[in-house]
Amino acid sequence: MKNKIPASIDETLELLSGADYIADRAIATVVFLSLKMGRPLFLEGEAGVGKTEIAKVLAKALGKRLIRLQCYEGLDISSAVYEWNYSRQMIAIRMAEAEGPREASDLESHIYDETFLIKRPLLQALEGDAPVLLIDELDRTDEAFEAYLLEVLSEYQISIPELGTIKAKNPPIVIITSNRTREVHDALKRRCLYHWVGYPSAERELEIVKIRQPDVSDRLAREVVSFVHALRQSDLFKLPGVAETIDWVSALHELDAISLDPQTVNDTLGVLLKYQDDIAKMEGSEAKRMLDQIKSEIAALG
Repeated sequence: MKNKIPASIDETLELLSGADYIADRAIATVVFLSLKMGRPLFLEGEAGVGKTEIAKVLAKALGKRLIRLQCYEGLDISSAVYEWNYSRQMIAIRMAEAEGPREASDLESHIYDETFLIKRPLLQALEGDAPVLLIDELDRTDEAFEAYLLEVLSEYQISIPELGTIKAKNPPIVIITSNRTREVHDALKRRCLYHWVGYPSAERELEIVKIRQPDVSDRLAREVVSFVHALRQSDLFKLPGVAETIDWVSALHELDAISLDPQTVNDTLGVLLKYQDDIAKMEGSEAKRMLDQIKSEIAALG
């Protein structure tokens, strides 16, 4: 199904699962609609729940180039869109001067062409055969950059004063993610289809673990997923995401663990939790209590 946009929600589910992304029907529906309608997809949710992975999976499954713009505080046009290669322009000016006098307009047209243009992710995404453009963690930027994105997302075009307007012949597939550290403006959200990506059910997370770590024992996988879901019911500063679940399973597998025990949990909590206050709250007697309860529930289920 490479390079072919799925024709239904079921085909979208198949497309995602074929690239090892275990999606529920709600995610598959909004991805399908985004592809069919040609609208950007805005994915919001906690860190580590698989938002970024959707863009990677789509690029892989559709056989398209993935262009990623990682957002951060202070991101500007020169880093996100384009900038002129001033050093090369200066060399060109010196060479032109050495050849003899030239009209200012002639010199300007010479140095302001695409030869001297450094194309950043947003400009790259307007070229070629509809690549997947991932605008990752948009909430880390400021409102000024959001406002600039409106032109790109409305008309899939970018204005460069020295060159004019560059418009995409084949608009990119746009995935925007946000961890909701701040609210993104409504004007930008209105141009997108929206989906909240929450934590998966225990059953779906178990499927994800088994796909990502096929060598792990069924017993360990079930205990890990159950422990993580219990943690997500706790009062922690930062709850573990699916990414942390996979990392923990990988770490336990490297330690040749076949089942969880209190000592192993205490020794590896730093893989799962990223703040010392959370680790201090969970290690010791609390981790043992949770583990005993989980094992008792798993045993009752057979």
